[in-house]
Amino acid sequence: MAASSSNPAFSNSPAFTLNATKAAQLARPSASEGMSPAQLDELYGRPSATPVDTDRMTYEDTIVKIGVAFLILAVGAVVGWMVPVLTIPAAIVGFVLALVNIFKKQPSRGLILAYAAVEGVFVGGISNIFEARYEGIVGQAVLGTLVVVGVTLALFRSGKIRASKRATQVFFVALIAYAAFSLINVVLMFTGVTSGMFGLRSVEIMGIPLGAIIGVVVILLAAYSLVLDFTSIKVGVERGAPRVFGWQAAFAVMVTVVWLYTEILRLLAIFRE
Repeated sequence: MAASSSNPAFSNSPAFTLNATKAAQLARPSASEGMSPAQLDELYGRPSATPVDTDRMTYEDTIVKIGVAFLILAVGAVVGWMVPVLTIPAAIVGFVLALVNIFKKQPSRGLILAYAAVEGVFVGGISNIFEARYEGIVGQAVLGTLVVVGVTLALFRSGKIRASKRATQVFFVALIAYAAFSLINVVLMFTGVTSGMFGLRSVEIMGIPLGAIIGVVVILLAAYSLVLDFTSIKVGVERGAPRVFGWQAAFAVMVTVVWLYTEILRLLAIFRE
């Protein structure tokens, strides 16, 4: 059985963890018994049910929702790029909205799209700041993000990469360790203990910045997080999750992709330094 997603956006959604018995109960009983030939002919002549008719999650409908979320994120990014002073406020509001969406049992399209807009402002603002210091870095980061997402999706669709229980456990441990490192690094930077632009990440080990080593590892973690997100979407579709959970999937993928982009952006900046 595939491992469940590590992305918190999926963890509180029972739609992605239905057991086989519950999934079977969702199936509609046959309505063809006792019908006349004319009625059967009319029944089978009807057009195929759409996601709206079945109210079930599909790949196509989920892709549309993901596209809408990223479109709004892009619009927000334009605003953030033009007004970079909004970067910090957007980061704070985005963090609050992320927590609300994570712990909300029923997905809210409005809250998820609001998160997309605010997170877009943050992404645009931080991109402007990095671009001002390292010319051309944003284009490189965007390209790198698209390559990682594309390769991960291709490998997942081909079946060459799958989530496993052991790999997911390692992922969790590494993620917690990275979160602890990042918190300590921020404290040291704000207290002036470290002088480098990236704090402990600027420390060199055999001539290689620590941030470069950590950055590569974290990008691999983000790529695996995408695999877990894709796995959860696959499970949701196969088990007939309610259509509204397509928005939860859009939120989860967006969180992972934004994380991936910011890590690539920082890694490139460290190499530039």
